[in-house]
Amino acid sequence: MLACVVVLLGGCAGSRPGVGASPSGGSAASFVIDADFPDPDVLRTDVEYVAYATGTYGVNLQSATSPDLTSWTVSGEDPLPKLPAWASTGRTWAPDVSEIGGRTVMYFAAEHTGSGKQCIGVATSPSPTGAFTPAGGAPLVCPLAQGGAIDPSTFVDGDGSRYLLWKTDGNCCGLDTWIEIARLSDDGLSLVGPVHRLIDRSLPWEGNLVEAPTLVKHGGRYALFYSANDYSGDHYAIGVAWADSLFGPYRKQAQPVLSTALSHGRYRGPGGQDVVGDTLVFHSWDEQYIYRGMNTARITWGAKQVRAG
Repeated sequence: MLACVVVLLGGCAGSRPGVGASPSGGSAASFVIDADFPDPDVLRTDVEYVAYATGTYGVNLQSATSPDLTSWTVSGEDPLPKLPAWASTGRTWAPDVSEIGGRTVMYFAAEHTGSGKQCIGVATSPSPTGAFTPAGGAPLVCPLAQGGAIDPSTFVDGDGSRYLLWKTDGNCCGLDTWIEIARLSDDGLSLVGPVHRLIDRSLPWEGNLVEAPTLVKHGGRYALFYSANDYSGDHYAIGVAWADSLFGPYRKQAQPVLSTALSHGRYRGPGGQDVVGDTLVFHSWDEQYIYRGMNTARITWGAKQVRAG
């Protein structure tokens, strides 16, 4: 989820295809966080929910807390106030946070100073609300030959093994974009297994890229949610692919789980999602396409199709 000034996801564009009136002419839904809060990730702790998002003016990243996924209080503090030496200041996106071994571990994407491409770093904190301190002197994931990596996302399988997913940022450089996965060490600070490729763009609605992976298990199968197309307008949408085993093969649902058209204009360019139980957490544009607020929508797990909204 790449950023242009205060917005990210999928690369910076000079124009916004589809911006303007919604295809259906419907009114946008109310946000649960009515402010620029893109690429939300939600951690459920013992006492509350904590959401994290790409930074806005003056902060690397953002956070907010809620007792119920509905009423949110945005913190004015930067949960990642200090970046590692390899990362460019003010160019940080799409955090993912987990509780591992008595501490909180954050994965984030940042611009690699040596190459100008995106790489994934890791930071730790004794508290879910931070402040987080970068761990290690180098990026955790940094495949520069593939365009870099963004959109980290964690998954814990039924046996307790922990994995990190990400998107290869090939759209920066005329290359394919892949959702990839690798096993994490027990402390979550390093990769210990081979990298597996899961999906690439293949459906007409996906446009030039897939990104923002979120992997969950439902009904004994693996459900890989993802965002696709141009983040900057109405064509951006959320899809899902299914597999019987962790590393695939994954079979995509032909139509999106949620899109501007499917929501009748209630959600403009929905994407950057997380899944909390049966709730989809995601961002979408306001009616003037100035900022992306945070939304929640109920997931309907149909036998043949998954829908949200």
